[in-house]
This record gives sequence, structure tokens and C-alpha cells, in this order.
Amino acid sequence: MTEAAENILRAIGAGPDHPIDLVAAALALSELDDACAETAPYHRHLDDLVSGVAGKPAPRSALDAQGALQGVLAEDFGYRGDDQTYDDLQNANLMRVIDRRKGLPVALGILYIHVARAQGWTIEGLGFPGHFLLRLDWNGDRVVLDPFHAGMVRSPSDLRTLLQTVQGAGAELQPQHYQGVTDREILLRLQNNVKLRQMQMGYSARAAKVIEHMLLIAPGLVELWRELGLVSVNAGAIKTAITALEHYQGALPAHNHDIAMLLDRLRQQLN
Repeated sequence: MTEAAENILRAIGAGPDHPIDLVAAALALSELDDACAETAPYHRHLDDLVSGVAGKPAPRSALDAQGALQGVLAEDFGYRGDDQTYDDLQNANLMRVIDRRKGLPVALGILYIHVARAQGWTIEGLGFPGHFLLRLDWNGDRVVLDPFHAGMVRSPSDLRTLLQTVQGAGAELQPQHYQGVTDREILLRLQNNVKLRQMQMGYSARAAKVIEHMLLIAPGLVELWRELGLVSVNAGAIKTAITALEHYQGALPAHNHDIAMLLDRLRQQLN
């Protein structure tokens, strides 16, 4: 099971940034957390979500499409953001999100994206800071959805309030806040939530494993090799740290002096 899940992520890592089968990737990441997990029930549930939306009246606007998604995911199946235990690691594990019908914005967003694309609709994640949002496009008619808050439509005024909650009262909306992100970036954002929580709890070895999974998805993201090296040092995994930092140095146009010094110290520990 673990090998099959890793192969799914490696194939993503070798492919284009967009589009990616996000639920297949997220379920593979869940399998790596629980090697005994069986994915078939989750795929059946996803089929139920897709068929539920397909059974709604054909939309004539982006707002109609949003209403169909909200009606099935939030109202019929009860998906919502976990605002009570937000930092629970289950909120970033798609299997547990489906089991519990709640999760982080990005995990819930993956479900909305999957169901919308299965209808042939155009939907993408946005690079909005601190709170994952979606943009649904229906023949040029667009709405911004908030998967954490029952798939509700977010107005510019709502977005300004969200932004100021994250960045302070003086923050103003900028064009980059509406910029779409690739599917690869969505998966990395999902895993970054897990990594940060593991590091906050002091679980360096677990955080290193999460970074390894991120590298399967994005092997060309050089900074991840540096991060794997530094986290592995904290975990006491010296050989892994050396390998990761050597890979990082080899990918740079010029050596990082601090990393070179750290590598020398680590190599000496193995002698």
C-alpha cells in the first residue's frame, strides 16, 4: 500500500504543475499516514458527492454552480471547517476529513475542486494569505468560495476583512491575493500545514517524513532539500541530513557558506 501511494506521488512529481488529480494525491498522502487504510470507501463517497451535484438542476451562472456545491457538500453531507480543534492533524488528512466531515480550508477545498471539476466546471485555488479560497468560473462569470465556511460566496468586503484578520487592520487587497495557484501548490500547502504542526509539537522526525513526501510531489523545489536537512539534524538523522544538504548545495549556482560549514560538522560526526 505504501509503495503504491508513493508511486502516485512520484508520478505527480514528474508531471505538470496543473491539472493534478488532487483527491488521488491527498488520499495517497493519507495512506502514508496509515498504511492499513483502505481507500475504496472514500472513493465511493467521492462518487456520491459528484453524483449529488450532477443531480442538481443545470446551473446557468457561477452562483448557481456555487449553490449546487454548497447544497451537496455543506448541507447534504455536512462538510464544514473545524473551528474548534483547528490544529488537529486530522484536519489535513483527507480520509479523516471525510470521516469527520470537517477539516482545514485547503483539505475541504480539495473536495470542492474535485466535485466541481467532475462536472466540467472551471475552479482553482487562490493565493490568498492565511485562508484557502476558491474561484469558480462559469463562462466568465466568477465567484469566490470559502470551503471552510460551508462554501459560501465571499465578497470583496469579506475578503478585506479576512485579510485584515491575518495581516492587521491596515492591510488592503492586492492583485496577488486573487492570483490562482497550481494544483501542485495546493498539495504543498496541505502538507505544509502538517509539517508546521509536527515541528511546533517538537516531532522533528515526523516533520522530516512529511518533507520527504513533499519532495515526492515537488522534487525540484530546492528549498525543501535544505529544510529536510535542517529538520533531520534536529531529529538526529545525520546521514539523511547530509544527503539532503548535499543535494541542496548541488542545486545552487553558488555554495551557501553556512550550509557548507554545517555539512563539514555533520561529516565529522560520522568519522
